[in-house]
Amino acid sequence: MRRAVVFGSVLVLMACSQGVETSPLDESPMNSVLMDQTDGCLKGPVAQFGKYIGDWDIQDWQLGKDGTTWTEQQGARWNFTCVGNGVAVQDFWMPNTGGYGTNLRIYEPKTESWEIAWSATGSPGFSHIGAKEDESGNIVMHYISPEQNPSRRITFYPPGENGWDWLLEMSFDGEKTWTAVYKIKATRR
Repeated sequence: MRRAVVFGSVLVLMACSQGVETSPLDESPMNSVLMDQTDGCLKGPVAQFGKYIGDWDIQDWQLGKDGTTWTEQQGARWNFTCVGNGVAVQDFWMPNTGGYGTNLRIYEPKTESWEIAWSATGSPGFSHIGAKEDESGNIVMHYISPEQNPSRRITFYPPGENGWDWLLEMSFDGEKTWTAVYKIKATRR
């Protein structure tokens, strides 16, 4: 109980140092660190991932060992939220088969790219991923560490009226060519 009170107090102090009005009667410490506001994630470069904010049903397919047959998987739920009204975008990956994963995505203005930390149930530590939006509006992600063998890249395609698509590709020839191995279709819940 004491830890919860101390943690709540630290959150309120952090919010106050940022000029956020708080009340000791706030029911949720999350309100005091702007976890309930999304405007900051919907403008400027943070909107690159901010446009995915929401709760999504996921259909997914995996490429078979024959290299040609796609098999539908069990699906998932994927929830994107704004952290600190524009400090970061965090998502929560919840496969229908169990387990969880989360990404914390922070935009780096100096490099005009994203620094991403990914961790999931059963994974030791976290993966460091870099991402950058290309000229088509796709967000292309590459693993930085741990090194992946074979190399992997992930592409988020811009949302449309009916949702958005996501693609995982692997390279078996030193990133000269890429093979799609897993794909996702997201639709709003």
